[in-house]
Amino acid sequence: MSSAAATTTKGGRGKPKATTSVTRSQKAGLQFPVGRIARFLKTGRYAQRVGSGSPVYLSAVLEYLAAEVLELAGNAARDNKKSRIIPRHIQLAVRNDEELSKLMGSVTISQGGVLPNIHQNLLPRKVGKGKDEIGSASQEF
Repeated sequence: MSSAAATTTKGGRGKPKATTSVTRSQKAGLQFPVGRIARFLKTGRYAQRVGSGSPVYLSAVLEYLAAEVLELAGNAARDNKKSRIIPRHIQLAVRNDEELSKLMGSVTISQGGVLPNIHQNLLPRKVGKGKDEIGSASQEF
């Protein structure tokens, strides 16, 4: 048996099979690109060397944060009876969540607007007739 025949068949049995590439994102079960984040970590010169697990971990963290923001923004869009997420929905989602608001405290979202809020002093005072006003001494003659 020649060496050429041995290399073309997988394991020496049957017909040669085409190998399909499996990405690191698929191996980790992620949607975010592990290879691209690894390249960014290397070319960014944050450290001299980059371990094999660090881009996987960073991809997982970024994917989790994106999923969290998108879920809350989708809920905000549904509350406003819209089927499309706009920057306003992302702003409402981020600012109404305590942890995301702390994380993105100094972030400005373009076209996001502000949270609806009226200061307590600007609201009209409640004027109602209670027990004290009906039987008060100033009204007696």
